[in-house]
Amino acid sequence: MSERGVPRTVDVAVIGGGIVGLGIAWAVARSGRSVVVIDPDPAGGATFAAAGMLAAVSELHYQEEGLLELMLASAALYPAFIESLGPDSSTTGYRRTRTLNVGADSSDRQALADLRGVQLANGLQAPPLTIGEARALEPLLSPRIAGAFVAPQDHQVDPRRLAERLQLALAALAGGARAAVVRVNARGLLHENCADASSRVTGVALDGGATVKASEVIVANGLGAAGLGGLPEGLSLPLRPVYGDVLRLRVPEHLRPLLTCTVRGLVHGVPVYLVPRTDGTLVIGATQREDGCGTVSAGGVYQLLRDAQVLLPAVSELELLEMTARARPGTPDNAPLLGRVGRTGAQGDTDDIPGLIIATGFFRHGVLLTPVAAEYCLQLIEGTANDRWRRFRPDRFSASHPPASALPQGVHS
Repeated sequence: MSERGVPRTVDVAVIGGGIVGLGIAWAVARSGRSVVVIDPDPAGGATFAAAGMLAAVSELHYQEEGLLELMLASAALYPAFIESLGPDSSTTGYRRTRTLNVGADSSDRQALADLRGVQLANGLQAPPLTIGEARALEPLLSPRIAGAFVAPQDHQVDPRRLAERLQLALAALAGGARAAVVRVNARGLLHENCADASSRVTGVALDGGATVKASEVIVANGLGAAGLGGLPEGLSLPLRPVYGDVLRLRVPEHLRPLLTCTVRGLVHGVPVYLVPRTDGTLVIGATQREDGCGTVSAGGVYQLLRDAQVLLPAVSELELLEMTARARPGTPDNAPLLGRVGRTGAQGDTDDIPGLIIATGFFRHGVLLTPVAAEYCLQLIEGTANDRWRRFRPDRFSASHPPASALPQGVHS
């Protein structure tokens, strides 16, 4: 360790300490490699606001069917991912409860039916419910809801607690000698040839002048990835901030349990979700806006409380604890930027830049996709990855980089 507590040399450096970066670091550390996570405020960004819905079925959107395989694969990995954190994994708030999808009026019911049709066409389970059946499952739902179906595969986790547990687990490995989380900002990538940003990546330059040498660097710092120094010339990471307002409320004792599972609703065409926590709180979200404003919107808070009460009238009796706004990193196709980055040589041959992996742009799905991102990044490091996820390559929007079809098959996918 240096005098600032930053490891001088590690096997893997992860830039970004959100839920994705921490999950990747945990997979790397469990493989026996040394790892450092570099982030001035671990879990303080989108992870802090996230509701933690593991909703591969309910989150299926039109024209985003390409994401479905990735989401389902990650959902299947979640039980083992949680169990890997040891006896205290129960503190993560992981709950394998179902999700109810409900509509407030006839138009919402039709929209849900259309969505359910897409889900069924993709082989997903989405049994319809009568209003009576929905209210038997959740008695405090409004009797005026117009339609409902259940997604038994969609579960939940508490992202704040999961991030805390991941940090504790990393610190516990060999007393922190093999894994560390350092609260410092990454300034840029280091290269084998400092004049060639397409040469092997050899580490990370930090604010203050310190450096970390690493055999592999994983860029997982969300929206900050595009502004990182030392990125390959011509690489385009088209990330955009998509803000959301999220509320947290306390449920009074006489109303507990308010809900036993997550409720995702449409109210006059506007989505709203309600996620119950085991500690007697409720998370309500999330507005979606691209106005560049990172503060909580008064209109957004009003909309969330109004629509939540349409579905669950007892919301009006809860205590408002917290209002939060954070930006999620969106991409043009709303799919992540995940994998290695290609380069074209002087002779027209193509390969991947050694030592560099990018994992960002997870948008709505960062919490859900953490286990699969962690697994895939470890496979890339170990040279065992196949072509399954090459469609999410981070250089797919870069005109000056070779298309995925031109890159070598096999371990560099």
